[in-house]
Amino acid sequence: MKKFLVSVGLAAAGTASLHATYAPELGSFGATKMWSISADLRGFYDDNYTTGANKTGSYGFEFSPQLELTMPMQQTELGMRYTYGLYYFQQREELGVNAFDQSHDLDLWLDHAFSPRWEVRMRDTFIVGQEPALLNPNPAVTQPYRVAGNNIVNTASINLSTVWTPRFSTSLTYNNTLTDYENSGAGLDDLQPTGPLLPLGGGLYILNPFVGSAKGDGPSLAGVNNRVDQSVSLDFQWLFATETLAFFGVQFEQVNYIADEPVAFNLAAEEYYLLYGKNNPSLGPVYYYSSDRDNRSYTAYIGFTHSLLPNLNISAKAGAQYSETYNDPLSSPSIGPYAVMSAVYTYRPGSYVQIGFSQMLNATDVVAPDPTSGKLTLDQESSVAFAAITHRLTPKLSGTVIGNWQYSTFQEGEYSGAADISYTLSANLSYSFSPHFSASAGYNFYDLQSNIYQRGYSRNQVYIDVWAAY
Repeated sequence: MKKFLVSVGLAAAGTASLHATYAPELGSFGATKMWSISADLRGFYDDNYTTGANKTGSYGFEFSPQLELTMPMQQTELGMRYTYGLYYFQQREELGVNAFDQSHDLDLWLDHAFSPRWEVRMRDTFIVGQEPALLNPNPAVTQPYRVAGNNIVNTASINLSTVWTPRFSTSLTYNNTLTDYENSGAGLDDLQPTGPLLPLGGGLYILNPFVGSAKGDGPSLAGVNNRVDQSVSLDFQWLFATETLAFFGVQFEQVNYIADEPVAFNLAAEEYYLLYGKNNPSLGPVYYYSSDRDNRSYTAYIGFTHSLLPNLNISAKAGAQYSETYNDPLSSPSIGPYAVMSAVYTYRPGSYVQIGFSQMLNATDVVAPDPTSGKLTLDQESSVAFAAITHRLTPKLSGTVIGNWQYSTFQEGEYSGAADISYTLSANLSYSFSPHFSASAGYNFYDLQSNIYQRGYSRNQVYIDVWAAY
């Protein structure tokens, strides 16, 4: 049985994280059909499927059936798409542990035109999974590791577009993202370190990082990552010409961490209390909890979309972002740049190039407080750049290459100013036998370099798969 599964892995390899990137788009065939079904069988070799500093490799396969339903009406369209993922890892079977993982991806949408001038769009995406690319829908990856368990991310949005005059319109958008990791239940003993202390001066001490140890496993993933992220934005838009739209907008964002668990231990503050018997509020509390990381931000920006050519579209917006972590008395408000830019060039039918860049603040899975000041790690400021090219080699054969670079610096905390640098590269070759059947092969590379000890890793994946739809 194992030899058979290895041969399947060699003959049909792949990864779940980029399935959506390369799978043919449902609904592109038979636009009048109200339903369609498809399935993807993919096998892979992954040399670091646990995303650890010490690699653990495995052969495996993925099976992903998908169902899509659409209901177009005169002024309304309803839709639903559900994708199930079943993943097998041979190395886990050899260790005598559960060899299977499962994922669920449910998309719902509703578009309704009240009149030619008023239109509302609603979207909801519910995901249960393990892969970081699946659980982090935003451009910046906030938790870069593969995580076992039934981890949930639900993203909902509603947009109201209003045309007030032939040249002036507004766009009002509300977004809500719920993140819920299964790993939870950390207590105070999981955070408090033990071992000899090193003097820092001024009566402050820190645990010797080369001798000390922790009583437990540290904060849980839920304690650090579980949150509700809500934002409201309003854009004022002017149509200068048929090919140019300019706008300015404002956005308010509120992030609440909801696990109600301890997430960090301020050793410097406790030693100050123990050695001097004094209460120094400037050092903050001994323990930090999830809600101490709650924050709000205000963003203002200007931008435009423009069609330079019928086959070349560009868009950009830039501004400033003000953020404050209001439950932590030691934190200071921060102001940073905000930018989102992209361009798409279609140079022949079925062949196009995309490039993009973003600069913004984002959540992070690192929470460690500064050992001298007690300040928590607040967030990251991330620069993300990507480029992709899809080229139709023949009417049936297409190739895709995608590259992504992310540079993120930690704000405040023990690693203030330290950086995470990540690179991803994906290459895929797909052959379409018919609109309903195709096969592909590809390679994915991931690399995370970090100033934090044992945080970085690299990962290589190769795969081939077959896809069929009806």
